[in-house]
Amino acid sequence: MSELNKIALKIITGGKGILAADESTGTMTKRLEAVKVNSNEENRLNFRKALFTSESMKKCIGGVILYDETIKQSSGSKTIPELITESGAIVGIKVDTGAKSLAGSNDEKITEGLDGLRERLKEYYKLGARFTKWRGVYSISDKYPSKLSIHSNAHALARYAALVQECGMVPIVEPEVLMDGNHSARVCYEKTSEVIKKCFEELIISKIDLTGVILKPNMILDGSGVTQKIDGEQVAQLTLKCLKESVPEEVPGIAFLSGGQGEIEATENLNLINKSNNTKFIMTYSYGRALQQSALKYWAKDINDISGTQKTFNHRANLCSLAAQGKWSKDLEIQS
Repeated sequence: MSELNKIALKIITGGKGILAADESTGTMTKRLEAVKVNSNEENRLNFRKALFTSESMKKCIGGVILYDETIKQSSGSKTIPELITESGAIVGIKVDTGAKSLAGSNDEKITEGLDGLRERLKEYYKLGARFTKWRGVYSISDKYPSKLSIHSNAHALARYAALVQECGMVPIVEPEVLMDGNHSARVCYEKTSEVIKKCFEELIISKIDLTGVILKPNMILDGSGVTQKIDGEQVAQLTLKCLKESVPEEVPGIAFLSGGQGEIEATENLNLINKSNNTKFIMTYSYGRALQQSALKYWAKDINDISGTQKTFNHRANLCSLAAQGKWSKDLEIQS
């Protein structure tokens, strides 16, 4: 077992998942303003610290993805990476610099951030990071995602992953096929399969140790504009079929993004996937809003009520952990 494989397994084993707390300052500002809280560095840190010091970090969260601002922050005598490590979770860092317009395609995106990445990775490693994240985004329409988008983003993800493993860290590879649109789940399945297969083709060309990679894909869902959506059982079956056919067996696990799903929907679908999981892959979560949103709304009412905020977060994290083991039920959603 390689060191990278040990790190990957520690993040996702035993019902643990990933807390995606890597919102950029701009995105976090939008989230805070939506709940009428001023977005300054202190407030951003205090909300995140409430999550990082909660009880559920010890048994539900195997890894936390941070943003550049957060990984360099301290609270009292301890750095944020030290707080996270004390809970038993592994520190991660978002290293891409965002999706920009893809030259040669009118409406598609290419994720940037490869320039200077080797040096940034060395700095993040010294700060305590042991895994990283890079997100590629793909739109679905009658002509998208194009071959250009699929190839360009897969190539970038592979170059990123090679640099990360060179630095002794685990790369999370996140090819997100967006749910925006009127497409069917069947079309989502076809496009997601094509995207993931191309990603692993490029990863293999780049000699990536697949046992030290975590895949972060979307679930197979109808587009957000579809009124008659497939049920959770169908979501689970199509998602499992896609991954079984597209992901090499060496990959230790898959941590789903919530991708616009609500908290309960994302939890229920993950549970159904695990109840039907006929693959060797660990299936867990790498959620942002689907882990944080209720806690953020609670905290916004009184930013000094840390214990209540943590109780709300613990409830959601516990349910996600149960879903990662196929043990969730809707009755558990009622918080005492």
